[in-house]
Amino acid sequence: MIGVILIAANLRAPLTSIGSLITLIRTDLGISHALAGTITTLPLLAFALLSPFAPKIAHKITMERTIFFSLVVLAIGIVLRSLFGTGALFAGTILIGVAIAFGNVLLPGFIKMNFPLKVGIMTGMYGVFMNIFAALGSGLSVPLTSIGKIGWEGSLAFWAIPVFIAIAVWAPQLKKGKDPTGYSKATPKEKLSLARSPLAWSITVFMGLQSLIFYTLVTWLPEILQGMGYSMSAAGWMLFLMQFAIIPFTFIIPVLAERMKNQILLSGATAVLFILGITGVLIGNQTLMPVAVIMIGMGAGSAFSLSMMFFSMRTSTAVEASDMSGMAQSFGYLLAATGPIVFGGLHDMTDSWTMPLIMLIALAVVILIVGIAAGRDRVIGNTISEN
Repeated sequence: MIGVILIAANLRAPLTSIGSLITLIRTDLGISHALAGTITTLPLLAFALLSPFAPKIAHKITMERTIFFSLVVLAIGIVLRSLFGTGALFAGTILIGVAIAFGNVLLPGFIKMNFPLKVGIMTGMYGVFMNIFAALGSGLSVPLTSIGKIGWEGSLAFWAIPVFIAIAVWAPQLKKGKDPTGYSKATPKEKLSLARSPLAWSITVFMGLQSLIFYTLVTWLPEILQGMGYSMSAAGWMLFLMQFAIIPFTFIIPVLAERMKNQILLSGATAVLFILGITGVLIGNQTLMPVAVIMIGMGAGSAFSLSMMFFSMRTSTAVEASDMSGMAQSFGYLLAATGPIVFGGLHDMTDSWTMPLIMLIALAVVILIVGIAAGRDRVIGNTISEN
């Protein structure tokens, strides 16, 4: 249980810790906004490309060993990203994305197989600790730079410490020889059915766009706020506030979604929170800014939880649920990966944050549309038959 919690704690902090430091990194290395955006985009590409392969590798060498090796790769990536210049920054970032992609896919399956009577509790703990450390990554990154003048490099390297602790705690799992039998292989027909389902694509787009908005703002919100007069440290704590607002909704939304006949209202409310929150950032009123970032956090927590719920609630078999998760994470994160680069590129083109933020508002409207479609009380097999 402690191992699961420690792994969850390392699935987002290595990514969120960099957002508050983007200005320092960009200035120190002399890179453009668009290139700086790839620091967040590269891990998302790794999520998209590697998610379908994680279960296959786990099946060959056991899930416990696969998770252990992913932690080792994560530690190497964090150290490499922090200490050896521009090229190593991007190489380390890729390794971080590879490692976290495996954790994203395998940890929920590990929980289901090893805690079959406590899946809800363990999943809740997993989500809470993942988001607590994600928030701490944003809030502590700037203060860490002033400790002994370690700079942004030392601040990023700090997040290797929780990884080494997780490796030490997880090491005894290597003695286990269990086969990860929880993964089913879908037939070509089943895979084709998902590709033909408008409902499956609605869930995929919903997953992708909510991830795009979240990771774009994790990357650029501190610099946006600094342009409005916030100090670097204050901007980092605003990002912390956004991510802290996510935490309660990882518990609340799944419970509500399971009890409701359909999730149209929840999907619509999620999109509205995004629209209002991003509009508040665009307006730039410092008095209302905490409310705006809390709304974004509430929307992000709701959207992520709904995405996870849709995988099981909109499918009728374990094979369909597994395939739906793989499709949504693969295509969804590929879509999300474009966000930080396009957002930074639009800023470079216009020398303003206005157009990039308007782009996010427009995407939130699309989330409203696909969220309503995904929230209807249907299953994928039935929608294919109807078509």
